[in-house]
Amino acid sequence: MCSAFSFVCNFASVMDKIETLPVQFTPSALDELKRLWASQPSGSFLRVGAKGGGCSGLSYVLEFENRTEDDLYFEIDGLPCIMNPAHGIYLNGMEIHWENGLNNRGFSFVNPNASKTCGCGTSFAV
Repeated sequence: MCSAFSFVCNFASVMDKIETLPVQFTPSALDELKRLWASQPSGSFLRVGAKGGGCSGLSYVLEFENRTEDDLYFEIDGLPCIMNPAHGIYLNGMEIHWENGLNNRGFSFVNPNASKTCGCGTSFAV
């Protein structure tokens, strides 16, 4: 099940729950995500991931959806999160922050795995 991404799976227990969190949320991000989660259908999970695209090659994924059988599960302060195991090589150790100011509003990503990021901060390269 884990193949080439076995280091990610080493974090998971038999129940596919990650014991060591792959990402961290700042308190402001956690508050905003919980606010958004409250309006989602029952059984929704926060998907944290990456997908091809954006000006730097990869874009961050932060959206609510259903869990698939391949997803790894983790929970941060009661917020149920899922991640494709293959995305661990791109996201492990990342911190997600929420800005709610006049000049800057939205999620920002501090990713130690990114070799390059775009000006808007939503895409990256490794």
